Amino acid sequence: MYSNRIYQMAVHLVLIMMGIAAVFPFILLISASLTEEQAIIRDGYRLLPAQFSFDAYVYLFNQYSLILRSYGITTFITVVGTVVGLLITTLVAYPLSRNVLPFRSFLSFFVFFTLLFNGGLVPMYLIYTDLFHLKDTIWSLIIPNLLTNGFYILLMRSFFSTSIPGEVVESAYVDGANEWIIYCKIVLPLALPSLATIGLMLMISYWNDWFNGLIFINDGSLYSIQNLLNRMLSDVQYLQQSSLSGQTAVVSSVPLGSVRMAIAVIGVLPLIAAYPFFQKFFVKGLTIGAVKG
Repeated sequence: MYSNRIYQMAVHLVLIMMGIAAVFPFILLISASLTEEQAIIRDGYRLLPAQFSFDAYVYLFNQYSLILRSYGITTFITVVGTVVGLLITTLVAYPLSRNVLPFRSFLSFFVFFTLLFNGGLVPMYLIYTDLFHLKDTIWSLIIPNLLTNGFYILLMRSFFSTSIPGEVVESAYVDGANEWIIYCKIVLPLALPSLATIGLMLMISYWNDWFNGLIFINDGSLYSIQNLLNRMLSDVQYLQQSSLSGQTAVVSSVPLGSVRMAIAVIGVLPLIAAYPFFQKFFVKGLTIGAVKG
């Protein structure tokens, strides 16, 4: 009994330390974004701001119309991409989990093969711009690279294989249900933990994506929040480089160091706010879906 208590205390201590290690950088990030620029230069980064200042957020929200529009675009592509991505993932994974599917092993290997090799950046760019004409459209932020993933399909296939009882599907057949009814009324409700897990992964991928906007978007009105914040950061860096050549009057009013931190805070806060709603499904979905079958 005594040794078990010591073990539990040690485990709790390790978990607390790991939790602190995970939260500490974010607290430092927020603190730096709320610190006066000269205090950062003089004292460095601190857990508590040496001198409070909202100059970084004032600088960013002076362009609030751009930020709100980019938030709207990012929200749209995240919602649409996550919903359509989940639909495609389940529509591919469910047949692969059924033993009656012809060429099941070959199709599963074909999905797995996409995890090992891809065509490269140049062919992908040419296909989406010249063949599908997605350049400077909202769909270029949704379809390339993000809409589906072989890993998600295999994860969902394993969940269907191990967690959807075959007897339930057979009884539905006996009752006259077709494949579409079984998929919508039985399979998807039972797969809610795995759907929430993969949905969270898709949501994070879409929200944090900046690469598609970098290579497919030239129109500033279509910038996602990550592309806009990256553009703002580039502008700040440009101002900083200009100050080295003597244009200090322009840069003196811009809190360069704290702006960088404020940009990171603005980009990550919505994900942190959304995570608690998915947390109860996340661990269960990963645990069940990770079983081989």
